[in-house]
Amino acid sequence: MGTIVEVRATNENAERFWLVIDRGSESPLRLAVDQDVVLQFRLKKGMTIDDALFRDIVYADQVKKAYQQALYFLAHRMRSEHEIVVHLRKKGAVDPVIEDVLKKLRAERYVDDEAFAAAYVRTQKKTSIKGPRLIQAELERLGVPVRIIERCLAEYTFDEQADVARLLYEKVKKQQRPESFRAFQERVKQQLFRKGFPNSVIAAVLADDTGATEREEREALNVQAEKAHRRYAHHPRPLYEQKMRQALYRKGFSLDLIDEWLRRQDNDENQKGGS
Repeated sequence: MGTIVEVRATNENAERFWLVIDRGSESPLRLAVDQDVVLQFRLKKGMTIDDALFRDIVYADQVKKAYQQALYFLAHRMRSEHEIVVHLRKKGAVDPVIEDVLKKLRAERYVDDEAFAAAYVRTQKKTSIKGPRLIQAELERLGVPVRIIERCLAEYTFDEQADVARLLYEKVKKQQRPESFRAFQERVKQQLFRKGFPNSVIAAVLADDTGATEREEREALNVQAEKAHRRYAHHPRPLYEQKMRQALYRKGFSLDLIDEWLRRQDNDENQKGGS
């Protein structure tokens, strides 16, 4: 390969050094390396560099560069190993370099998937409305092994899940839509399911609510019945009542309340006709 004829700091970065290698009849080779690589290989003027040593120097500098990129990536928040792998690949690092970087990060406790997953679970259950299934899916997307996720999620107890799920239940309840209590609970159930809560937790939360008052249920029925009435009023009476019952029953109202509304509506129509 040749002999080092110059070792000097680059103008752009005092922590990187130019190596100038004289190769005899060939043009000199210039290579920029990190200062730690200079120290690792004790590079100095007059040192002979063969091909194997040159490859080792280049590889060590690639590892150092990727390591620094990983540290910068970790400066913002904890990361899973998978996130670091993806980030370094985007930066152009090859897999052997990435594996050496991960070994160094593990040894220095900068990465630890179990600690990462445990912190992630603690944060999510305190700052968001998410059940264990959703948290597990998010951790799987971040590349955390399932066995680690399951161990960490074991700390998210049934009672804690129920407390978090009740926050969503109360939030939805405050929206005060004109709907039957059954429709309201079904809507909350679907939202809790999408948020990743298991059926056992959902059932416990739904069971806590004693239900809408009779007045609230009638008020909701009146709103929905008026909408359905405008849609079906042109039908003859038997078909009209059939369609009204079907529509309002699908909305979660009891047949008794539906029939009561239809009788009242029928009486109102008769009074208008007789006046």
